[in-house]
Amino acid sequence: MRFRIEQRPEPSAAMRIAAPVLASLLTLIVGSLFFASLGHEPLPTLYAFFVEPLSSMNGLSEWLLKASPLILIACGLAVGFRANVWNIGAEGQFTMGAIAASGVGLFWPNPDSALVLPLMFLAGMAAGMAWAAIPAFLRARMNTNEILVTLMMTYIATLFLSYLVHGPWRDPAGFNYPQTALLPTAAMFESFDPAYRLNPSIFITIVAVLLMWLFADRSFLGYKMSVSGAAPLAARYAGFRESAAVWIGLLAGGAAAGIAGMAEAAGPLGQLSPQISPGYGFAAIIVAFIGRLNAFGIVLGGLLMSLLFLGGEGVQMTLALPSALTRIFQGILLFFLLAADFFIFYRIRPVRPASDTHALETAR
Repeated sequence: MRFRIEQRPEPSAAMRIAAPVLASLLTLIVGSLFFASLGHEPLPTLYAFFVEPLSSMNGLSEWLLKASPLILIACGLAVGFRANVWNIGAEGQFTMGAIAASGVGLFWPNPDSALVLPLMFLAGMAAGMAWAAIPAFLRARMNTNEILVTLMMTYIATLFLSYLVHGPWRDPAGFNYPQTALLPTAAMFESFDPAYRLNPSIFITIVAVLLMWLFADRSFLGYKMSVSGAAPLAARYAGFRESAAVWIGLLAGGAAAGIAGMAEAAGPLGQLSPQISPGYGFAAIIVAFIGRLNAFGIVLGGLLMSLLFLGGEGVQMTLALPSALTRIFQGILLFFLLAADFFIFYRIRPVRPASDTHALETAR
């Protein structure tokens, strides 16, 4: 007997909401089996991974600190994803935003000026948008695949950062480590409390969430972007150009990623190094889909993904588990989320061979 995949006429709205929860539960189950295969008791290890990091004020502070760039980038990416514009290069846009912002902070003539931080914000946003404008131009004018272009440009940005911190921007007093000098005080976000790293950059993320909600759910342009993704022919017939969706989607993602890079450099890091990002740009893609491309769903997805980062660091120190554990959990979560979406939008039906169908009709 053969089977055929066919699209469901009316996907279940309730299952679309429940899918991230189901994917998270299945991730926990598979994670338990994975921990057991490594010789660790599943329940205590899961507790150390997901609960213990939030049992202290420092843990809560780090949780919100790591969630902030994830949510910010995911909000920008979701604008494009709603229109089927697939920006996979937020990691590179994040890196370019951090580079441009740090350049302003390091080389501005008056390092104590109150204008330094706002100028770094603008530089980070502009650099992220400029890096995203290249694949936008290529897609709009030459119909290139933005997935491949944005992904390849991520490696260019990473290598450019490595060149700067190993070469012209390397701190001469840094004992030959590949890093820049520390940013001046005026070029950094001051922590809410000296004991913790959480800083006012989280307010940028809060504003971004509200702006994404207003744009996607309360504006006519956001509605046209959604229509462009769901029914491209209908959007074209209504006069909304595909190139406009490409430019808006990619520039929004680039701006958000660039600002996140600026906030990371001017916040917890305070300087550039080759490992400025632990993979926020790629993880934010998962966050966007966990949140169903909805602003407030993205907040919940970002908090979950942030906990994976935090828990991975915790069990690495306490249980000597490998650092790659975080990416393993991210991959498992994405796999189950995509599998759930497949069964929400499609169904598998048996197809009878033609001979069986003819015999059945003859019998009748």
